[in-house]
Amino acid sequence: MSTTIAVIRGDGIGPEIMDATLRVLDALAVGLKYEFVDAGMTAYEKHGVLLPQPTLDAIGRHRVALKGPLTTPIGEGFSSINVELRRRFDLYANVRPAITFPGTRARYDNIDLITVRENTEGAYGAEGQTMSADGQQAQSLIRVTHRGSERILRYAFELADRLGRKKVTIVHKANIMKTTSGLFLKVGREVAAEYPQIETNEMIVDNTCMQLVMRPEQFDVIVTTNLFGDIISDLCAGLVGGLGLAPGANIGSDGAIFEAVHGSAPDIAGKGIANPCALLLGAGQMLDHLAMQDQARRLRAAIRATMAAKDRVTPDLGGSGNTSAFADAIISRL
Repeated sequence: MSTTIAVIRGDGIGPEIMDATLRVLDALAVGLKYEFVDAGMTAYEKHGVLLPQPTLDAIGRHRVALKGPLTTPIGEGFSSINVELRRRFDLYANVRPAITFPGTRARYDNIDLITVRENTEGAYGAEGQTMSADGQQAQSLIRVTHRGSERILRYAFELADRLGRKKVTIVHKANIMKTTSGLFLKVGREVAAEYPQIETNEMIVDNTCMQLVMRPEQFDVIVTTNLFGDIISDLCAGLVGGLGLAPGANIGSDGAIFEAVHGSAPDIAGKGIANPCALLLGAGQMLDHLAMQDQARRLRAAIRATMAAKDRVTPDLGGSGNTSAFADAIISRL
């Protein structure tokens, strides 16, 4: 039985790492079929819009998409195409694992944590953004709801329970942001009470960042609001070697988009040296979502073995390989 997914190849290095990723997925023989659609600058150049309706239709139809990095033009269109996709499909849970891989320049060798970030409200809301006529004052509304908080907190606890994780840390700033962050923390305590088998910890966001740098091994699953989650998940990527090893899943009740969280890197586009690991690991998250956990484990094991052997890895990992050769090395270990 085959499954069709929407595929957005992306901008910049996107097509290179997507081609490598799809070759690896084909080698896994998991029965995936692809409908290729456009978004970002590629779509703008072809269709005059950043998010064509056929792209939205394909994602809605297949309910699963694999996406390369996109470029949002400055000064026009959406504030972020990624944010717009999350809102359109109500992809409220952003799941960012940070796991140590061999062969990186990371300072730690024992990181295994997951950041679960609320994806659709909070500081990234488009409403309430104003600028005074004289340009001297800017204002933006932060909206946090009980419903939005409850569903992301419940998602984090359910994820921890399903994966056998032992602790969830609720990250907040309720000592200062007493209404918005205070509501999130209040709901967090209510949800945590339903999961007595999981240890719950509460931590202020600034202390969280310090503790992540000093003793990251104390964290297991982190759940937090949109802005804090954006910052913390990138910090966690830095603990394991950078955004080149950082996948992301955007999951809602009726759809999911999986991606590499790094940018389109136009400075190296077309050179064939981009590291495909972030998108490959995002594809692993997609396989988990599609109930292909065994194949996801095979994929991650092959990536790990290839990096440990320094076999044809890309220059950012200290090798002299290229994107395609790196994919070949991974395929050889499947």
